[in-house]
Amino acid sequence: MPARERSRLSDAAVARLRPRQREYAVWDTRVPGLGVRVRPTGGMTWVMLEDTGGHSRRVSLGPVSTMTVEEARRRYHERRASPETVKPAAPAPTVPLFRELVEGAWKEAHFERCKPATRKGYASLLDTRLLPAFGSRPLDSITPAQVRRWFDRFSRTAPGNANNALKLLRQILGFAIARGHLDTNPARDIAPNRRPQLTRFLSSEEIARLHSALDRHSGGRYGAQADIVRLLLLTGCRRNEIVRLPWSEVRDDTLVLADSKVGARQVPLGARARRILERQPRGESPFVFPSPLDPSRPRGHNLGLWYRVRKEAGIEDVRLHDLRHTHASHAVMNGVPVPVVSRMLGHSNTRMTLRYAHLGDRDIEAAAERVGQAVAAVMGI
Repeated sequence: MPARERSRLSDAAVARLRPRQREYAVWDTRVPGLGVRVRPTGGMTWVMLEDTGGHSRRVSLGPVSTMTVEEARRRYHERRASPETVKPAAPAPTVPLFRELVEGAWKEAHFERCKPATRKGYASLLDTRLLPAFGSRPLDSITPAQVRRWFDRFSRTAPGNANNALKLLRQILGFAIARGHLDTNPARDIAPNRRPQLTRFLSSEEIARLHSALDRHSGGRYGAQADIVRLLLLTGCRRNEIVRLPWSEVRDDTLVLADSKVGARQVPLGARARRILERQPRGESPFVFPSPLDPSRPRGHNLGLWYRVRKEAGIEDVRLHDLRHTHASHAVMNGVPVPVVSRMLGHSNTRMTLRYAHLGDRDIEAAAERVGQAVAAVMGI
Protein backbone atom coordinates (compact mmCIF):
# COMPACT_ATOMS: atom_id res chain seq x y z
CA MET A 1 0.00 0.00 0.00
CA PRO A 2 1.46 3.41 -0.93
CA ALA A 3 2.42 5.81 1.86
CA ARG A 4 -0.18 8.39 2.76
CA GLU A 5 0.38 11.88 1.46
CA ARG A 6 0.69 14.40 4.28
CA SER A 7 0.83 18.17 4.27
CA ARG A 8 0.22 21.12 6.59
CA LEU A 9 -3.25 21.89 5.28
CA SER A 10 -4.36 25.47 4.84
CA ASP A 11 -7.07 27.05 2.74
CA ALA A 12 -4.47 28.09 0.16
CA ALA A 13 -2.87 24.63 0.10
CA VAL A 14 -6.24 22.94 -0.40
CA ALA A 15 -7.11 25.34 -3.23
CA ARG A 16 -3.91 24.26 -5.03
CA LEU A 17 -4.85 20.56 -5.07
CA ARG A 18 -5.59 19.23 -8.55
CA PRO A 19 -7.42 16.09 -9.75
CA ARG A 20 -5.46 13.07 -10.95
CA GLN A 21 -6.28 9.96 -12.92
CA ARG A 22 -7.30 8.22 -9.68
CA GLU A 23 -8.89 9.43 -6.46
CA TYR A 24 -6.40 10.35 -3.73
CA ALA A 25 -6.30 11.94 -0.26
CA VAL A 26 -3.93 14.37 1.47
CA TRP A 27 -3.77 14.15 5.29
CA ASP A 28 -3.17 17.04 7.66
CA THR A 29 0.11 16.95 9.63
CA ARG A 30 -1.43 19.11 12.33
CA VAL A 31 -4.50 16.88 12.81
CA PRO A 32 -3.32 13.49 11.45
CA GLY A 33 -6.79 11.95 11.23
CA LEU A 34 -8.15 14.75 9.02
CA GLY A 35 -7.73 14.78 5.25
CA VAL A 36 -9.02 16.01 1.91
CA ARG A 37 -10.29 13.48 -0.63
CA VAL A 38 -9.78 14.61 -4.26
CA ARG A 39 -11.82 12.86 -6.95
CA PRO A 40 -10.82 12.61 -10.64
CA THR A 41 -13.65 14.98 -11.53
CA GLY A 42 -12.17 17.71 -9.32
CA GLY A 43 -14.66 17.37 -6.44
CA MET A 44 -13.08 17.58 -2.97
CA THR A 45 -14.46 16.39 0.36
CA TRP A 46 -13.23 16.65 3.96
CA VAL A 47 -12.74 13.18 5.45
CA MET A 48 -11.59 11.80 8.81
CA LEU A 49 -10.44 8.42 10.07
CA GLU A 50 -12.74 7.08 12.77
CA ASP A 51 -11.96 4.10 15.01
CA THR A 52 -14.75 1.50 15.10
CA GLY A 53 -13.85 -1.35 17.43
CA GLY A 54 -10.26 -1.75 16.42
CA HIS A 55 -10.84 -0.89 12.77
CA SER A 56 -10.63 2.54 11.21
CA ARG A 57 -13.00 3.77 8.58
CA ARG A 58 -13.05 6.89 6.46
CA VAL A 59 -15.97 9.21 7.23
CA SER A 60 -17.04 12.17 5.13
CA LEU A 61 -17.36 15.52 6.94
CA GLY A 62 -18.71 17.49 3.97
CA PRO A 63 -17.60 19.22 0.76
CA VAL A 64 -14.51 21.40 0.88
CA SER A 65 -16.56 24.19 -0.69
CA THR A 66 -18.73 24.43 2.44
CA MET A 67 -16.08 24.80 5.17
CA THR A 68 -12.59 26.19 5.73
CA VAL A 69 -9.66 24.19 7.12
CA GLU A 70 -10.28 25.51 10.64
CA GLU A 71 -13.98 24.63 10.43
CA ALA A 72 -13.06 21.13 9.27
CA ARG A 73 -10.63 20.73 12.18
CA ARG A 74 -13.32 21.90 14.61
CA ARG A 75 -15.77 19.45 13.05
CA TYR A 76 -13.18 16.69 13.41
CA HIS A 77 -12.65 17.37 17.11
CA GLU A 78 -16.41 17.60 17.77
CA ARG A 79 -16.94 14.19 16.26
CA ARG A 80 -14.01 12.70 18.17
CA ALA A 81 -15.33 14.15 21.42
CA SER A 82 -18.99 13.18 20.96
CA PRO A 83 -19.32 10.63 18.15
CA GLU A 84 -22.85 9.71 19.22
CA THR A 85 -24.11 13.27 18.56
CA VAL A 86 -23.03 13.20 14.97
CA LYS A 87 -25.02 11.23 12.45
CA PRO A 88 -22.95 8.57 10.76
CA ALA A 89 -22.16 9.41 7.19
CA ALA A 90 -24.44 7.75 4.71
CA PRO A 91 -22.70 5.19 2.52
CA ALA A 92 -21.44 6.75 -0.65
CA PRO A 93 -23.89 6.09 -3.48
CA THR A 94 -22.65 3.90 -6.30
CA VAL A 95 -21.72 6.06 -9.28
CA PRO A 96 -23.21 4.60 -12.47
CA LEU A 97 -21.29 3.84 -15.61
CA PHE A 98 -21.56 6.34 -18.46
CA ARG A 99 -23.49 3.74 -20.47
CA GLU A 100 -25.94 3.12 -17.61
CA LEU A 101 -26.76 6.81 -17.33
CA VAL A 102 -27.16 7.24 -21.09
CA GLU A 103 -29.37 4.18 -21.54
CA GLY A 104 -31.40 4.91 -18.42
CA ALA A 105 -32.21 8.27 -16.86
CA TRP A 106 -30.72 10.46 -19.61
CA LYS A 107 -32.50 8.58 -22.38
CA GLU A 108 -35.84 9.00 -20.65
CA ALA A 109 -35.32 12.66 -19.69
CA HIS A 110 -33.74 13.95 -22.92
CA PHE A 111 -33.31 11.51 -25.80
CA GLU A 112 -36.93 10.39 -25.94
CA ARG A 113 -38.14 14.01 -26.07
CA CYS A 114 -36.10 14.95 -29.16
CA LYS A 115 -37.36 15.06 -32.73
CA PRO A 116 -36.74 11.89 -34.80
CA ALA A 117 -33.98 13.56 -36.83
CA THR A 118 -32.22 14.72 -33.66
CA ARG A 119 -32.50 11.26 -32.09
CA LYS A 120 -30.97 9.74 -35.20
CA GLY A 121 -27.96 12.09 -34.97
CA TYR A 122 -27.54 11.49 -31.24
CA ALA A 123 -27.76 7.72 -31.69
CA SER A 124 -25.03 7.80 -34.33
CA LEU A 125 -22.67 9.84 -32.11
CA LEU A 126 -23.37 7.63 -29.11
CA ASP A 127 -22.91 4.33 -30.94
CA THR A 128 -19.80 5.28 -32.90
CA ARG A 129 -18.00 7.74 -30.62
CA LEU A 130 -19.17 8.31 -27.07
CA LEU A 131 -20.11 4.82 -25.85
CA PRO A 132 -16.96 3.15 -27.26
CA ALA A 133 -14.81 5.78 -25.54
CA PHE A 134 -16.62 6.26 -22.20
CA GLY A 135 -19.39 3.66 -21.95
CA SER A 136 -17.64 1.27 -19.54
CA ARG A 137 -16.26 4.02 -17.28
CA PRO A 138 -17.88 5.10 -14.00
CA LEU A 139 -18.93 8.72 -14.42
CA ASP A 140 -16.58 9.99 -11.72
CA SER A 141 -13.58 8.31 -13.37
CA ILE A 142 -13.88 10.36 -16.58
CA THR A 143 -11.18 13.02 -16.42
CA PRO A 144 -10.61 16.23 -18.41
CA ALA A 145 -7.37 14.72 -19.78
CA GLN A 146 -9.23 11.68 -21.13
CA VAL A 147 -11.87 13.85 -22.77
CA ARG A 148 -9.16 16.06 -24.28
CA ARG A 149 -7.29 13.09 -25.80
CA TRP A 150 -10.53 11.66 -27.20
CA PHE A 151 -11.57 15.01 -28.69
CA ASP A 152 -8.16 15.67 -30.24
CA ARG A 153 -8.10 12.25 -31.94
CA PHE A 154 -11.62 12.72 -33.30
CA SER A 155 -10.86 16.27 -34.48
CA ARG A 156 -8.01 15.12 -36.74
CA THR A 157 -10.44 13.48 -39.16
CA ALA A 158 -13.81 15.18 -38.53
CA PRO A 159 -13.51 18.52 -36.69
CA GLY A 160 -17.15 19.49 -37.25
CA ASN A 161 -18.54 16.15 -36.08
CA ALA A 162 -16.12 16.21 -33.14
CA ASN A 163 -17.72 19.51 -32.08
CA ASN A 164 -21.17 17.89 -32.24
CA ALA A 165 -20.03 14.94 -30.14
CA LEU A 166 -18.36 17.23 -27.59
CA LYS A 167 -21.55 19.26 -27.24
CA LEU A 168 -23.56 16.07 -26.63
CA LEU A 169 -20.99 14.78 -24.12
CA ARG A 170 -21.14 18.07 -22.21
CA GLN A 171 -24.92 17.86 -22.08
CA ILE A 172 -24.88 14.27 -20.76
CA LEU A 173 -22.26 15.06 -18.11
CA GLY A 174 -24.21 18.18 -17.12
CA PHE A 175 -27.22 15.92 -16.59
CA ALA A 176 -25.00 13.69 -14.42
CA ILE A 177 -24.15 16.72 -12.27
CA ALA A 178 -27.84 17.55 -11.89
CA ARG A 179 -28.46 13.98 -10.74
CA GLY A 180 -25.72 14.25 -8.10
CA HIS A 181 -23.26 11.84 -9.74
CA LEU A 182 -20.59 14.46 -10.48
CA ASP A 183 -19.34 17.69 -8.94
CA THR A 184 -17.84 19.24 -12.08
CA ASN A 185 -18.06 18.62 -15.82
CA PRO A 186 -14.78 17.16 -17.20
CA ALA A 187 -15.68 18.42 -20.70
CA ARG A 188 -16.36 21.95 -19.49
CA ASP A 189 -13.07 23.66 -20.41
CA ILE A 190 -12.45 22.03 -23.80
CA ALA A 191 -12.87 24.56 -26.60
CA PRO A 192 -14.58 23.34 -29.79
CA ASN A 193 -12.81 23.46 -33.13
CA ARG A 194 -13.14 26.75 -34.93
CA ARG A 195 -15.29 26.58 -38.04
CA PRO A 196 -14.71 28.66 -41.17
CA GLN A 197 -16.93 31.69 -41.49
CA LEU A 198 -19.81 31.40 -43.96
CA THR A 199 -18.83 34.16 -46.38
CA ARG A 200 -19.18 32.47 -49.78
CA PHE A 201 -22.18 33.14 -51.95
CA LEU A 202 -22.75 33.34 -55.67
CA SER A 203 -22.71 36.63 -57.54
CA SER A 204 -25.33 37.37 -60.18
CA GLU A 205 -22.85 36.34 -62.89
CA GLU A 206 -22.09 33.04 -61.14
CA ILE A 207 -25.79 32.29 -60.73
CA ALA A 208 -26.24 32.78 -64.48
CA ARG A 209 -23.38 30.35 -65.24
CA LEU A 210 -24.83 27.79 -62.83
CA HIS A 211 -28.25 28.14 -64.46
CA SER A 212 -26.74 27.48 -67.89
CA ALA A 213 -24.91 24.40 -66.60
CA LEU A 214 -28.11 23.06 -65.05
CA ASP A 215 -29.99 23.62 -68.33
CA ARG A 216 -27.50 21.40 -70.14
CA HIS A 217 -28.43 18.54 -67.81
CA SER A 218 -32.17 19.05 -67.61
CA GLY A 219 -34.24 16.05 -68.61
CA GLY A 220 -33.08 12.47 -68.66
CA ARG A 221 -31.32 10.83 -65.72
CA TYR A 222 -30.16 14.12 -64.17
CA GLY A 223 -33.37 16.10 -64.56
CA ALA A 224 -34.59 15.56 -61.00
CA GLN A 225 -31.20 16.49 -59.50
CA ALA A 226 -31.06 19.66 -61.61
CA ASP A 227 -34.50 20.68 -60.33
CA ILE A 228 -33.47 19.99 -56.73
CA VAL A 229 -30.50 22.33 -57.11
CA ARG A 230 -32.74 25.02 -58.63
CA LEU A 231 -35.24 24.71 -55.76
CA LEU A 232 -32.46 25.02 -53.18
CA LEU A 233 -31.40 28.30 -54.77
CA LEU A 234 -34.94 29.62 -55.26
CA THR A 235 -36.28 28.76 -51.78
CA GLY A 236 -33.24 28.92 -49.46
CA CYS A 237 -34.27 25.53 -48.03
CA ARG A 238 -31.85 23.05 -46.53
CA ARG A 239 -30.90 20.08 -48.71
CA ASN A 240 -32.97 17.44 -46.87
CA GLU A 241 -36.01 19.73 -46.83
CA ILE A 242 -36.13 19.48 -50.63
CA VAL A 243 -34.60 16.05 -51.26
CA ARG A 244 -37.01 14.38 -48.81
CA LEU A 245 -39.99 16.63 -49.57
CA PRO A 246 -43.34 14.74 -49.53
CA TRP A 247 -46.24 15.83 -51.72
CA SER A 248 -48.35 16.22 -48.59
CA GLU A 249 -46.27 19.29 -47.64
CA VAL A 250 -46.67 21.05 -51.02
CA ARG A 251 -49.46 23.64 -51.20
CA ASP A 252 -50.31 25.96 -54.09
CA ASP A 253 -47.84 28.69 -53.15
CA THR A 254 -46.23 27.37 -49.95
CA LEU A 255 -44.21 24.48 -48.59
CA VAL A 256 -45.62 23.47 -45.21
CA LEU A 257 -42.65 21.65 -43.66
CA ALA A 258 -43.74 19.53 -40.71
CA ASP A 259 -40.31 18.51 -39.45
CA SER A 260 -37.60 20.95 -40.52
CA LYS A 261 -34.43 21.45 -38.48
CA VAL A 262 -36.18 24.06 -36.33
CA GLY A 263 -39.59 22.36 -36.25
CA ALA A 264 -42.65 23.07 -38.36
CA ARG A 265 -42.36 26.08 -40.67
CA GLN A 266 -43.73 27.46 -43.93
CA VAL A 267 -41.70 28.42 -47.00
CA PRO A 268 -43.32 30.76 -49.57
CA LEU A 269 -42.90 29.67 -53.19
CA GLY A 270 -42.25 32.09 -56.02
CA ALA A 271 -43.62 31.52 -59.52
CA ARG A 272 -40.45 29.83 -60.81
CA ALA A 273 -40.28 27.45 -57.84
CA ARG A 274 -43.95 26.56 -58.34
CA ARG A 275 -43.34 25.74 -62.00
CA ILE A 276 -40.50 23.39 -61.07
CA LEU A 277 -42.74 21.52 -58.63
CA GLU A 278 -45.65 21.42 -61.08
CA ARG A 279 -43.56 19.63 -63.71
CA GLN A 280 -42.58 16.79 -61.38
CA PRO A 281 -44.49 13.58 -62.26
CA ARG A 282 -47.22 12.66 -59.76
CA GLY A 283 -46.94 8.90 -59.57
CA GLU A 284 -47.72 6.60 -56.65
CA SER A 285 -44.72 7.75 -54.63
CA PRO A 286 -45.49 10.00 -51.64
CA PHE A 287 -42.29 11.97 -52.38
CA VAL A 288 -41.70 14.75 -54.88
CA PHE A 289 -38.25 13.31 -55.70
CA PRO A 290 -38.54 9.54 -55.11
CA SER A 291 -35.66 7.11 -55.15
CA PRO A 292 -35.14 5.63 -58.63
CA LEU A 293 -34.68 2.21 -57.00
CA ASP A 294 -37.54 2.31 -54.51
CA PRO A 295 -40.30 4.91 -55.14
CA SER A 296 -41.66 4.37 -51.62
CA ARG A 297 -38.53 6.11 -50.30
CA PRO A 298 -37.09 9.57 -51.01
CA ARG A 299 -34.00 10.09 -53.14
CA GLY A 300 -30.66 9.77 -51.32
CA HIS A 301 -29.06 13.00 -50.12
CA ASN A 302 -25.97 12.60 -52.32
CA LEU A 303 -26.40 14.72 -55.47
CA GLY A 304 -23.67 13.69 -57.88
CA LEU A 305 -24.78 16.24 -60.48
CA TRP A 306 -23.81 19.11 -58.19
CA TYR A 307 -20.08 18.38 -58.47
CA ARG A 308 -20.33 18.29 -62.25
CA VAL A 309 -22.28 21.51 -62.75
CA ARG A 310 -20.25 23.55 -60.30
CA LYS A 311 -17.10 22.57 -62.23
CA GLU A 312 -18.75 23.50 -65.52
CA ALA A 313 -19.85 26.83 -64.01
CA GLY A 314 -16.37 27.57 -62.62
CA ILE A 315 -17.54 27.65 -58.98
CA GLU A 316 -15.78 24.58 -57.57
CA ASP A 317 -15.25 26.26 -54.19
CA VAL A 318 -19.02 26.55 -53.62
CA ARG A 319 -20.77 24.06 -51.34
CA LEU A 320 -24.36 22.98 -51.87
CA HIS A 321 -25.29 24.73 -48.60
CA ASP A 322 -23.94 27.99 -50.07
CA LEU A 323 -27.04 28.11 -52.27
CA ARG A 324 -29.02 28.82 -49.08
CA HIS A 325 -26.42 31.46 -48.24
CA THR A 326 -26.83 32.92 -51.73
CA HIS A 327 -30.63 33.06 -51.43
CA ALA A 328 -30.41 34.96 -48.13
CA SER A 329 -27.67 37.35 -49.26
CA HIS A 330 -29.47 38.34 -52.47
CA ALA A 331 -32.68 38.85 -50.51
CA VAL A 332 -30.87 41.32 -48.22
CA MET A 333 -29.21 43.06 -51.18
CA ASN A 334 -32.60 43.50 -52.83
CA GLY A 335 -33.99 45.35 -49.85
CA VAL A 336 -35.72 42.52 -47.95
CA PRO A 337 -35.45 43.38 -44.21
CA VAL A 338 -33.30 41.00 -42.16
CA PRO A 339 -36.21 39.98 -39.86
CA VAL A 340 -38.20 38.94 -42.95
CA VAL A 341 -35.25 36.96 -44.32
CA SER A 342 -34.94 35.32 -40.91
CA ARG A 343 -38.56 34.16 -41.16
CA MET A 344 -37.98 32.90 -44.71
CA LEU A 345 -35.01 30.78 -43.62
CA GLY A 346 -36.64 29.51 -40.45
CA HIS A 347 -34.03 31.02 -38.12
CA SER A 348 -34.83 31.30 -34.43
CA ASN A 349 -33.24 34.77 -34.22
CA THR A 350 -31.90 37.42 -36.58
CA ARG A 351 -28.31 37.01 -35.38
CA MET A 352 -28.17 33.74 -37.30
CA THR A 353 -29.45 35.49 -40.42
CA LEU A 354 -26.82 38.23 -40.21
CA ARG A 355 -24.15 35.63 -41.01
CA TYR A 356 -25.62 35.46 -44.51
CA ALA A 357 -26.00 39.19 -45.07
CA HIS A 358 -22.64 39.71 -46.80
CA LEU A 359 -22.02 41.60 -50.04
CA GLY A 360 -19.76 40.44 -52.84
CA ASP A 361 -17.13 42.72 -54.36
CA ARG A 362 -18.83 42.80 -57.78
CA ASP A 363 -22.16 43.76 -56.25
CA ILE A 364 -20.54 46.48 -54.12
CA GLU A 365 -18.78 47.89 -57.18
CA ALA A 366 -22.01 47.89 -59.19
CA ALA A 367 -23.90 49.59 -56.37
CA ALA A 368 -21.14 52.21 -55.99
CA GLU A 369 -21.30 52.92 -59.74
CA ARG A 370 -25.09 53.40 -59.63
CA VAL A 371 -24.84 55.72 -56.62
CA GLY A 372 -22.02 57.67 -58.27
CA GLN A 373 -24.03 58.17 -61.44
CA ALA A 374 -27.08 59.34 -59.47
CA VAL A 375 -25.05 61.85 -57.46
CA ALA A 376 -23.28 63.08 -60.59
CA ALA A 377 -26.64 63.66 -62.30
CA VAL A 378 -27.80 65.77 -59.38
CA MET A 379 -24.57 67.75 -59.45
CA GLY A 380 -24.89 68.29 -63.21
CA ILE A 381 -21.54 66.80 -64.06
